[in-house]
Amino acid sequence: MIRSTHILAALLLASSVALVPVIMAAPAQAADDASADAIAEKYASLLERDYVYPDTGKRYAAAIRAAMASGRYAPLAGDALAKALDATVNGVSPDGHLRVRPPEGSTPVAPPAGSGAPRAAPVSLPSVEQPGWIAPGIAYIRFNLFPMDAAVTAQAAKFMADHADAKAIIFDIRTHRGGGLDQMDVIFPWLFDKPTRLVTMATRASVDAAGGSPIAGVPTLRQVGGDPGMVAREHWATPNGDKRLHDAKIFVLTSGASGSAAEHFALAMKHTGRGTLVGSATGGANHFGYGEELGGGFQAFIPVGRTYDPVTGKDWEGDGVAPDVAVAPADALVRVLTDLGVAAGEAKRLSDLHLPKAPMERRRPRAAR
Repeated sequence: MIRSTHILAALLLASSVALVPVIMAAPAQAADDASADAIAEKYASLLERDYVYPDTGKRYAAAIRAAMASGRYAPLAGDALAKALDATVNGVSPDGHLRVRPPEGSTPVAPPAGSGAPRAAPVSLPSVEQPGWIAPGIAYIRFNLFPMDAAVTAQAAKFMADHADAKAIIFDIRTHRGGGLDQMDVIFPWLFDKPTRLVTMATRASVDAAGGSPIAGVPTLRQVGGDPGMVAREHWATPNGDKRLHDAKIFVLTSGASGSAAEHFALAMKHTGRGTLVGSATGGANHFGYGEELGGGFQAFIPVGRTYDPVTGKDWEGDGVAPDVAVAPADALVRVLTDLGVAAGEAKRLSDLHLPKAPMERRRPRAAR
């Protein structure tokens, strides 16, 4: 059964930020070790079989096979082949998670025309940064990742317990690239005074039936009826019995670099009205899935499901989750602190001390729906 380990691996494969090693890839290999067309066909077959939207998966596969027939991939290897495959699928329908990762050690090349923004240089970030009291009664924590890591989950749980008397908590996800549900599931029980439906996650039914759903068996998910061809599960928060944070103000700082699981967190806070989003629209990378080897050291992310607002049925693919208070991401912390009564000069000083090191810009073009 594929659970959050594979969600994390897949999201990291899709991310432009190198946070932790996921799958040890083989060194760059020549085309005769695993031909470019064999790699492309494996990718096409996986997208056709498992992509969240079957019709789009078929279109991806058809475009890849047409490129193969034209000889597009045969002379390519390494990063050039990965970027060519990216250009093919995003030319059909952009998806914020679709990404082929070349073998480790491949020499980067310029992306072909039509492949979207260049990949950002890797930036190494810890999962959690600067947790603690940022001002009297105001707690702050920055998440860069929700990993499948018991130590990080314990750190998140300890932060909530240690700051249970806060009048306000600021969750900074401006440089958060994704992950799984583990840390969310130790945060949410502190924030709600009754069982609360957060979001809905739907997996392509054929993938779920084959045991390939990345979210099957997660305790905080409840299976419900959904769209034909999909298996829907609702993410729920169940109170932990401690009432101290039920009236605390919750703020979530967002940017165009907030992606995937960070957007899940943002939508949960926004949909329930429990938190106020401050910053800019998130990155627009909605679809969850799994990581897969393509051969020759190449790896790919295969999106098999989507997460959406259970009331409207809308997800954030391409558009992102809109903030409640729109400000430049770099100014979001100043805005929250001043709204909480911190003097403007002190708020600016604290913001400068807590400014993320990684870029806060959207890395992918908006998807064509």
